[in-house]
Amino acid sequence: MTKLILASGSPRRKEFMSYLGIPFDVDIPNVDESPVKGESPDELVHRLSRLKADSVSQKHSDSVVVAADTVVCFNGMILGKPSSREDAFKMIKMLQGQSHTVYTGVTVQKGSLVRSRVVSTEVVFDPLDDEFISNYVASGECDDKAGAYAIQGIASVFISEVKGSVSSVVGLPINEVVKFLREFGLDIPISKVCA
Repeated sequence: MTKLILASGSPRRKEFMSYLGIPFDVDIPNVDESPVKGESPDELVHRLSRLKADSVSQKHSDSVVVAADTVVCFNGMILGKPSSREDAFKMIKMLQGQSHTVYTGVTVQKGSLVRSRVVSTEVVFDPLDDEFISNYVASGECDDKAGAYAIQGIASVFISEVKGSVSSVVGLPINEVVKFLREFGLDIPISKVCA
């Protein structure tokens, strides 16, 4: 049986992968995630997901590797993970009452065979006051999250609209992953997962 590897240490991505009912290992890639000057958000996540997949695939050439990268984009500005709680506050303050786009690049690779796609999702925040934002940031949920929020957590109470893939905003467009894995000949035992 072909071995499946998730090229990420993200607990959210691990959770989505577990829904597939296929055993998988985790190998965290060590790549430079710095943007290239002039790179658009979709180009960035596409490049990084491919870089992560290739980095891990080189060590496990007989395995199928799944990798992803996610960024939040607001008015042409890429918002990655906040560097501090103060940075997180600024990000949420900027996004409150506005619409922004989340881009996730996903790559599935086995040796030289590669499938990759970028999924974009529009997310709309309710208007928020500074006290609410401070309390949210103090919860710690914003730590280590692109755009300083987690759609599947407390942030769900102030997200008024999502147009596109929720799993992509969380960090792994699972629908695309399933399609790619089937192209690679992996059986997805959904019936076992749902039993």
